[in-house]
Amino acid sequence: MKLSLHGVSVWYSNAVTQLRIAREAGFTGLELLPEHIFRYLENGGSYAEYRQLMQDNGIDITCINALKRIGRYQPQTRAELIQEARMICHAAAELACPVVQIMALDEINELTETNRNTILHDNICAIADIGKPLGIRFQIEVVAFTPFNSLQQGLDIIAACGRDNVGLVIDFWHLHAGGKTHPDEVAKMDPSLIYGVHFCDGRAARKDEAWDEWVLRDYAPGQGEVNIDSWVRALRKTGYNGVWSPEWLSPHAWEHDVFEAGKLSMQSLKHYGISD
Repeated sequence: MKLSLHGVSVWYSNAVTQLRIAREAGFTGLELLPEHIFRYLENGGSYAEYRQLMQDNGIDITCINALKRIGRYQPQTRAELIQEARMICHAAAELACPVVQIMALDEINELTETNRNTILHDNICAIADIGKPLGIRFQIEVVAFTPFNSLQQGLDIIAACGRDNVGLVIDFWHLHAGGKTHPDEVAKMDPSLIYGVHFCDGRAARKDEAWDEWVLRDYAPGQGEVNIDSWVRALRKTGYNGVWSPEWLSPHAWEHDVFEAGKLSMQSLKHYGISD
């Protein structure tokens, strides 16, 4: 088991500071946002220098999160998607990061289910093939406020793609708020298909309420409506022993000390009996 600080939890910090936040909070991993590492590179940093900082702090990059809007299908936007996939995979390879997260957002919401599935299948296969020679795996995050929001849909697309470097991240909030997945389904999973866990809380949108993640996810673990214990038990039943990353998407927390946020992230895991 490996515990990894989530870059979203310390949103307004930078890629260098996140390594020290992770170390001082007791993590051995960091789930890094691509915008943070690319901003570092654009302003004079290098992969070699960052690798040295990783070594100095004893922190591995466990996942780059994320390649977004993977349902882009118009010729120009799909070409941009493939270029982004190459850039993020290159970054992952440079940082010895084994996993890249991929996710669809609202770009295919208005299409039929058949067309959505065809696009996701073709794009995920193309992305997986880019990462395969580099030894990179891809964790699909099903997103609560899209039509592609259940565990079973994720498993079905993985089976259809037939690639051995595509799996899922079990995100408590997305699966809870999507409303189509029960923890018992997770408990029956093949653990080899679980590439990561996002340990988080929140609530689903109320009737006629907008899906605003900065509102719906602005909850510390234990303060929202997610039954965290049930998801933790389900994962333990699978025998999963990989990366756990506490994801605290909290505008309130972002305005406080980022080092305190790191410590609270670790404390939240330990409160539920999760330790490395």
